[in-house]
Amino acid sequence: MHLNPSPPTVLCIGGHDPSGGAGIGADAEAVRAAGAFALTVITALTDQDTLGVRAVYPQPAAQVEAQCRAQIADSAPAAIKIGLIGDARLVPVLCAIIDAHPGLPVVLDPVLAAGAGRPLADAALVDALLTQLLRRITLVTPNLPEAQRLSGTADAPECARRLRAAGARWVLITGTHEEAPAVTNRLYGADGAEESRTWPRLPGDYHGSGCTLAAAIAVRLALGLPVPAAVAAAQTYTWTSLARAWRTGCGQLTPNRLFDLPAPAGEDAGTAP
Repeated sequence: MHLNPSPPTVLCIGGHDPSGGAGIGADAEAVRAAGAFALTVITALTDQDTLGVRAVYPQPAAQVEAQCRAQIADSAPAAIKIGLIGDARLVPVLCAIIDAHPGLPVVLDPVLAAGAGRPLADAALVDALLTQLLRRITLVTPNLPEAQRLSGTADAPECARRLRAAGARWVLITGTHEEAPAVTNRLYGADGAEESRTWPRLPGDYHGSGCTLAAAIAVRLALGLPVPAAVAAAQTYTWTSLARAWRTGCGQLTPNRLFDLPAPAGEDAGTAP
C-alpha cells in the first residue's frame, strides 16, 4: 500500500469547547487548514457555547503531562501551541515538557478571559505565566486587555517591553478589543523590532478568533517559516476565516477555518461580502 508523505504535526494543548468555536477544536481546524496535523491534549473541560463560558474543569496535572509526553514520543511534533490552561498547577508540567524539547517553537495564547468577559485565570495562574512560562515561550499572543493584565501597565509598547523582559522572545498584541474602526495587531521582537498590520474591523463578535490566530502561527512555524512571516500569513488566514464565519449558535459567530472547502448545500458560505 502506498502511503502519502506524512504532514508535520503540532501539539495543541488547551481547553475543550463543546461548541467547536474555540479551544482544541479550533486549533485542530487551523492546523489542518495549513496542511499539517494536530495532536491534542486537553487541559480543561468547559461548560460553554457560543453565548459564553459557564464553568471550567481543569484536568489533573499528571494526566496532562503523561498525554503530552506520549504524543511527543509517538509523533514528534514540530511546534507546540498552548491555549487555555485553567489552573496554575499545570504550569510546572508545561514548563517541564518545553524544557525537555528546547528546539521546539512554542506559541502561547494566554487565555485570561472568555470572549464574553468571564475571567478564566486567577492571580496564581497569571503569576505562574509571568514567572515560569513566558521565559520558555517563542511567541505570546495576548489581546490588549490580556497584555495589560499580564504586564501591569496600559500602554501597548510598554506591555510588550515588560512581557519581553519576563522572557518572551516575541510578543504579538492584537487590537480586537480596542475602540477603533480598524484592528491593528503589533508584533514586537528582539532589539526593539516592531511591525504592525491593520485590518478592517468586521461586524459582529467571533468565538475563538484568538485560538485560531495562535494555532495558525504555530502551524506555520512548524512548516518552517520565521516568526514575522508566520505571523503575517496567520493574520491573513485568520481575518479570512472571520470574514467567512458561520452562525452555528445563538451567540458569537464561529470562524470558518476550513473556508476553502465547499459550503453545505443550500447554505451561504459565510458573512463576507
